Amino acid sequence: MESESLQNVFDSAFAGISQVREAFTPQLRPLEVGLITSVATGIAKVSGLPGVGYDELVTFPGDVLGIAFNVDADEIGVVLLGEYWHLHAGDEVRRTGRVMDVAVGDGLLGRVIDPLGRPLDGHGPVASSKRLPVERPAAHIMDRAPVTVPLQTGLKVIDALIPVGRGQRELILGDRQTGKTAIAIDTILNQRDHHVLCVYCAIGQRASAVAKTVATLREKGAMDYTVLVVTEGNDPPGLAYIAPYAATSIAEFFLETGRDVLIVYDDLTHHARAYRELSLLLRRPPGREAFPGDIFYIHSRLLERATHLRQELGGGSLTALPIIETEAQDISAYIPTNLISITDGQIYLSPSLFELGVLPAVDVGKSVSRVGGKAQRAAYRVVAGDLKLAYAQFEELETFSRFGARLDADTHKIIEHGRRIRACLKQPELAPVSMPAQIAVLLALTAELFDFVPLDQMTAAEQALREMAADIPAEVRERLDTAEKLSDEDRETITQIARKSLARFQPQPEPESKPEVQMEAKPEPEPEEKS
Repeated sequence: MESESLQNVFDSAFAGISQVREAFTPQLRPLEVGLITSVATGIAKVSGLPGVGYDELVTFPGDVLGIAFNVDADEIGVVLLGEYWHLHAGDEVRRTGRVMDVAVGDGLLGRVIDPLGRPLDGHGPVASSKRLPVERPAAHIMDRAPVTVPLQTGLKVIDALIPVGRGQRELILGDRQTGKTAIAIDTILNQRDHHVLCVYCAIGQRASAVAKTVATLREKGAMDYTVLVVTEGNDPPGLAYIAPYAATSIAEFFLETGRDVLIVYDDLTHHARAYRELSLLLRRPPGREAFPGDIFYIHSRLLERATHLRQELGGGSLTALPIIETEAQDISAYIPTNLISITDGQIYLSPSLFELGVLPAVDVGKSVSRVGGKAQRAAYRVVAGDLKLAYAQFEELETFSRFGARLDADTHKIIEHGRRIRACLKQPELAPVSMPAQIAVLLALTAELFDFVPLDQMTAAEQALREMAADIPAEVRERLDTAEKLSDEDRETITQIARKSLARFQPQPEPESKPEVQMEAKPEPEPEEKS
C-alpha cells in the first residue's frame, strides 16, 4: 500500500510538471548590451546603450552597479558604485530599467549598512519591508506644517539660545577638530526618551572614526533607534555621492509612517568633493573653486526633503543636521555659503573658543536659528530671553577690558555675570542634560544666583543644582513640557530649589571674624601701665 501511494505521488508530480512545460511558451525580448570604452577612477565610459535614461542603473561584470550620469549622443558616462579594478575596455554592460533604490523598513534599526543596503556590521542580512528610490521629490508646500515642536539636543547653549525644531534644517559648521560630530552624537543620544528615530550618514569618514561612533552609540544604548549609513574614505566616490540620498530615503520611510526622525549628514564637505571629482572626470565644466554649476542643486534637493508633514499625512517630521567643514574659519567660501542659504540656521563652532576650553565651542554671535522661539518651550523663552543679549554684552566688554581700562562697578558686575553664563554653558561630551535640569540652571543664571559662586567652583555648583533638579515636583515638570507659559508659582518653586542647592557654594563671611580678634588683643598693654 505504501509503495502504491508513493507511486501515485510521483505520477501526479510528473504530470503537473508536464502540464506546466507544455503550457510554457518561450518569449523573446530585446536586451540592450553595451561595451565599456574606457575606465577611470570611479567612472566608466560606455557605448551601445541608446535607450538608457538619466540616473538609470546599469550592471557590469562582477555584479558592479553604475548610474548613468552623462547621457550624450555617442556614449554615456557612468558613475561606478563598487570596486572597479577588474573592469576593462570591451566588457559588457547591461541595462536594468530601474533607478537606484535602497532597502527600507524597521529591520534597519540598529544596523550599519552601506548606501547599497549591504550590511557592514557582520550581523547577517538586512531585513527590509520594501525598497525606495534614493532620489525622491520633496514634499509639496501644501503638504507641510509649521515647525512648532522643539528637538531637544541636551546641550544647554543650543536648546536655550539656538533652538532647533522638528522638521528644521540646522547647519553645523566649523574648522576641523572643533567638535561638530560631538554635537550631532550628543543630539542622537538625547533622543532616547523623546521617541525620535535617528539616521546617521557618514560620508567618506575614516574607518576608525566610524568604529568609534558605532561603539559610543552601542555603549549608550542608542543603536536601538538608530540606523547608520556608512561610506569610508577608500570607497569609490560614487558611493559617497549617493550616500546622503540613500540615508534620506531610509528616513523618509519612517517619516511617512507618522514618526519623528533626525538625520545627520557627516559631512557634506566630503560629499561636495566627491561630486566635484566625478564631475571633473566626466568633463563637466568647472566653475567657482572647481565645483560645477549644479553643486547648489545637489544639496538643495537633498535638504528640501526635510520637513514637518500635516496631520492629515501622519504628522511626521524629518529634521536635518548637515555638517560642513570650513577652512581657516572662512564661512564665506562657496560650499558654506551655499548651505547657509539652503538651511534654516547655523551653529558655528569657533576654534578659538575650543582652544580656550569652552566646550561645546559654539560662537553664539555667529550662530542663529531662523525658526527661533516658535520651536521652543515657553519655559525656555522666559528664562533665556535676555541671556543671549547679556552674553553678547559680556563678550564685548571682556574684549574691551583686556586693554587694561578702568572699569566701573556696573561694568565689572556685567563681566562677572557673563563669566558665570559662559561657565554654565560649558558641557562635557556625551553628557546630555534633561530639560528640567536645564531650566533650573538657566533660571538660576537669570536670577543671578551664580554671581556669588567663585569661578573655580562653578562646575561643582552647577552639578549640585542639576542633581537637586530631580526634586522638582512631578506636576511642575509636566507643566514645563506642556504649559504655554511658566507661571510665577512654578518659577518660585524652581528658584527656591536652586537657592537651596547653591547656598553651600557662597563664600562664608570670614573677614568679620578677624577684626574681633584684633579688638581683643588691643587692651593688653593697659594692665602693664597700671602696674
